[in-house]
Amino acid sequence: MTTGPCQTPPKDNRVRRRRVMVAFGALGAFGVLSLSGSNAAWAQAASNTSLNAQLLVAARQSDLPAVQRALQQGAAVNSRNRLGKTLLLIAAEKRNLAMAEAALGAGADVNLASVEQVTPLMAASYLGHVELMRALLQAGASTEPVDRLHKPAVVYAAGQGQTSALALLLDAGVPVDAAYENKLTALMWAAGQGQAEAVKLLLARGAKPTLVDDRGMSAMAIARQGGHAAVVALLQAP
Repeated sequence: MTTGPCQTPPKDNRVRRRRVMVAFGALGAFGVLSLSGSNAAWAQAASNTSLNAQLLVAARQSDLPAVQRALQQGAAVNSRNRLGKTLLLIAAEKRNLAMAEAALGAGADVNLASVEQVTPLMAASYLGHVELMRALLQAGASTEPVDRLHKPAVVYAAGQGQTSALALLLDAGVPVDAAYENKLTALMWAAGQGQAEAVKLLLARGAKPTLVDDRGMSAMAIARQGGHAAVVALLQAP
């Protein structure tokens, strides 16, 4: 997936767009890093006979039989490519539940993040893959980590309007009014992106529309700034 990071708010109140694009870079050119043990070893090309390299290439190609074969032959399930992506993270980015289940069944570290600090749960939340999210949460995925942009899974679910994913994260214990980078809450992210259904869900779950970010702007002010009239109306409703 290609991405564009959110901008840090300026100290003045100049208009800026808050984009909720996660740091999910495209898979690198077949380089993989094995983290099984203290000695890291690189495999440089698709023709490399390393089982770890074969595993990561198979993951990139969504080749489940090849993934299963590599794991059965002893590939390290937590091997990582040059971007730090594991089989499990690649599976999450590709919406591939079967491949994710193969990784989890082989003992994958459910919270192991990429170089960009993206976890499998963040990827699944961004894409709204609720079934995969459930599998990750049941396997012990934490909702608390933030990526290099200081955003957790709930921010991506809210900003992308993934209401089912958002509800699942709230059910898993994420505080509805938790404030993240720049004192932005999930409600503010949803409002700023014009995600009316996510705003409705958050309000129904008790989110406070009166909270303000580090510029003193509420969710309604952010929605108004973004030209999201329907969201403004929701936030104005008694």
